[in-house]
Amino acid sequence: MKVETDQIKVKIQQVEDWFQTNCTKVIVAFSGGVDSCLVAFLARKYLGKENALAVIADSPSLKRKDLEIGKAFCEQLDINLEMVQTHELENPNYASNPINRCYFCKFTLYDELKLIADKYPGTDILNGQNFDDLGDYRPGIKAAKEFRVLKPLADCKFTKKDIREMALYFDLPTWDKPASPCLSSRIPYGQEVTVEKLRQIEEAENMLNSLGFEEVRVRHFGEVAKIEVPKEQLKALKTHEKSIRENLKEIGFENCELDDEGLVSGKLNRAIA
Repeated sequence: MKVETDQIKVKIQQVEDWFQTNCTKVIVAFSGGVDSCLVAFLARKYLGKENALAVIADSPSLKRKDLEIGKAFCEQLDINLEMVQTHELENPNYASNPINRCYFCKFTLYDELKLIADKYPGTDILNGQNFDDLGDYRPGIKAAKEFRVLKPLADCKFTKKDIREMALYFDLPTWDKPASPCLSSRIPYGQEVTVEKLRQIEEAENMLNSLGFEEVRVRHFGEVAKIEVPKEQLKALKTHEKSIRENLKEIGFENCELDDEGLVSGKLNRAIA
């Protein structure tokens, strides 16, 4: 049941005004995450189905599970969806995994979206950037600015908490979906990104999901997998340590480490400092 608080009313009016003021036809850079799902839903709600297209990149760095969630979301909410192949791994600037890897990923994505937008004059590109992202290390924001990508959630100063609350208000099935950054973010900067590594990470995280750990990161350090789960789940994780090690060996990791600090989003960014 919806609880329409005064705060939700204000935010809904704010984002509706944003859409009515800033665009008429849009393409949404879509990943199946809670942020881009909300943007795709709002675009379809306020601009109409015929004026809103969600585009998802079928990339090796996107979990197959997230791809299927994104497709199901658009089918359920009657949102037009298109898939593109971005081939960012073919770009040595991306595959070599520099600290601004995300810039090259987003540049490739927005370049593909611009080709689609150019077919329909007056079409803007939107993304799911939120207000909290502005205080984080996000090289992809530079690419968004270069392609003049619009950011309704950030412009309306919606935090991650605001976005989940609004997604819940609209009964979106992804409102409580755990954050799922691209798989390449699990590989330390300077170590090559390969399809094999991405598949190992995905398989390892799927295995941990099956054990009940919905929020998990498997950091790829060559033959070593470093596992992060929320701190309050560390005790439970350690009860599965033997089977986890056995399964990881089958995936291709010779050893694993359970990170006692717990899950910290963007932990590998510490190396930049």
